[in-house]
Amino acid sequence: MNDVISLDTLREQITADIENASDEKALDAVRVAALGKKGSVSGQLKSLGKMSPEERQTAGPAINGLKNDMAALIEAKSATLKKAALEARLTSEKVDVTLPLQAGPMQRGSIHPVSQTLDEITAIFSDMGFAIAEGPDIESDYYNFTALNFPEGHPAREMHDTFFMKAKPVAEGEESNGNKMVLRTHTSPVQIRTMENQEPPIRVVIPGRTYRCDSDQTHTPMFHQLEGLVIDKSSHIGQLRWVLEEFLKAYFEVDNVKTRFRPSFFPFTEPSMEVDVQCDRSGNEVKIGEGNDWLEILGCGMVHPNVIRNCGLDPDIYQGFAWGMGIDRIAMLKYGMPDLRDFFDADKRWMEHYGFRPLDLPTLFGGLSS
Repeated sequence: MNDVISLDTLREQITADIENASDEKALDAVRVAALGKKGSVSGQLKSLGKMSPEERQTAGPAINGLKNDMAALIEAKSATLKKAALEARLTSEKVDVTLPLQAGPMQRGSIHPVSQTLDEITAIFSDMGFAIAEGPDIESDYYNFTALNFPEGHPAREMHDTFFMKAKPVAEGEESNGNKMVLRTHTSPVQIRTMENQEPPIRVVIPGRTYRCDSDQTHTPMFHQLEGLVIDKSSHIGQLRWVLEEFLKAYFEVDNVKTRFRPSFFPFTEPSMEVDVQCDRSGNEVKIGEGNDWLEILGCGMVHPNVIRNCGLDPDIYQGFAWGMGIDRIAMLKYGMPDLRDFFDADKRWMEHYGFRPLDLPTLFGGLSS
């Protein structure tokens, strides 16, 4: 009789503890206190070993029944607490489903205007039958100056205009060959390398990084330049003008452009010319292909016979033309960027404003900058 009363008391106590549990953590503490290895119900089960067989026949089912009943109550209480916790969370963590989704990485990322312009240039000149050529950023004095017909003492060879690399030490008894290394000041050395390694006819464009000691609103120590080269037996200035005007029409996406060629001087071309393009400066932006103003856009000329000869070709048989322009500068003109230095500041806000969507590759038939 005492055992029955004890079990009834235990049942009432555990039941009350279960009902009073306010959260799942408190309920788990009740479970451990009652049904754990050292719990009150488990202690009753251990006492069966000390009872007589007759007592165990009565106490055993009663204690196991208590254990099963308490386990069922705990499971039911747990379900109730979980439901209440979920409802409380849903009430406190409301989400406005009408808000737009956050853009994914492909939508947040953007193409730099220089990369976009390089892709546009590649699309245009590839359509015109030109190949893309590249060369090293660190060049020898020979490829950067001598082979391109720069005479000794030319201002471009001075330290104030060119980044010269530290000269290699000369061993005792050896003579320096004077072949210093420089950060290339233009992409023209690739013209020499191309002519040395490829038989004419040659039609290449050469985009790449170049370096000069200069920094202001329209100049940076590192900038991007585009060279073009055509070498064959019958090229002439008329073809040069057609290539440049077709490029300008395609790049600026206008129906017509008018160009003006002015005499100039470059050591590697003869004759040499500066090219102006018709534009309108009356508003806040420069509009190419209209108006009555002129804007210098690039330099060009017929390849100097000495340059052709330095590449192992006969200037009496082969001739050609070349041109060069600043990629950063034509990007500024097309997309209205006021300061060249912003190209290299890594400002996220600037990129969000001027950047291009990553999957919109420029094509002539689909629109370069659409």
